[in-house]
Amino acid sequence: MAIFVLFKLFDKFKINTLQAIVVNYFTAFTSGSLLYQGNISIEILYTNWFFAAITLGFLFISIFYVMALTAQRNGLSVVSVASKMSVIIPILFGIFIYNESTGTLKVVGVILALVAVYLTSIKQKGDTVLKQSLYLPTILFFGSGIIDTSVNHFAPKNQMQLFLAIIFGIAGSIGVFILGYKSIKENQHFKLKSIPFGIALGIANYSSVFFLLKALRVEGFESSSIFTINNVIIVAFTTLIGLILFREKISAKNWLGITTAILSIILVTLNDGN
Repeated sequence: MAIFVLFKLFDKFKINTLQAIVVNYFTAFTSGSLLYQGNISIEILYTNWFFAAITLGFLFISIFYVMALTAQRNGLSVVSVASKMSVIIPILFGIFIYNESTGTLKVVGVILALVAVYLTSIKQKGDTVLKQSLYLPTILFFGSGIIDTSVNHFAPKNQMQLFLAIIFGIAGSIGVFILGYKSIKENQHFKLKSIPFGIALGIANYSSVFFLLKALRVEGFESSSIFTINNVIIVAFTTLIGLILFREKISAKNWLGITTAILSIILVTLNDGN
């Protein structure tokens, strides 16, 4: 939710989004490095998660670029729907790979969660119609889902901070090359005001991923339930924040989506409580 507010502020204060994103990645990298209390040695090269972390670093910034293109060509609501509906991928992964439960309450709750995500994501009439470039929201959908699933699957319990630091560090390094290219090709200069906003975004970004992973490792709750609850809470609350802080208009469909989100959380939580 803090990430949503910061992106809104980027527009208000005319912050270069890419520059702030790169600062965000290095801030998240620094956060993970400082919080990791173990020893860092060459042995991490032989872990079963090291190369997964490097691959995810490339995916992080690649999907961000796809997200930007999708927003430009298909609209903001399409971005929101495609990225948030991708939660179905880690949910299905948990059910079929981890053999998590598929009780009636849970199935109904997950379906309602997807409906809630769609309804709360509609901001403007007709904005959810794919005007062109259908492949972009498709890539965004699968890319976002693969990132969520992979981060959860490969994150080591005792080296979680280091795992995330490597992901963000790789993404930030690629971002530097992109900024360098834009500086030469498009004569774009780095603006110092991007730094504080990027730092704030990095702290919020790292915290959101880290605490989601911590929640996914709480005994008694299944990953498919955690992903469902986390996703609909973010969507519902960001919609309300838009109303309260930025005076965005919320349609009847948005309110229906928020109500549906609450119901879906109750159903999924009751299922795990059995």
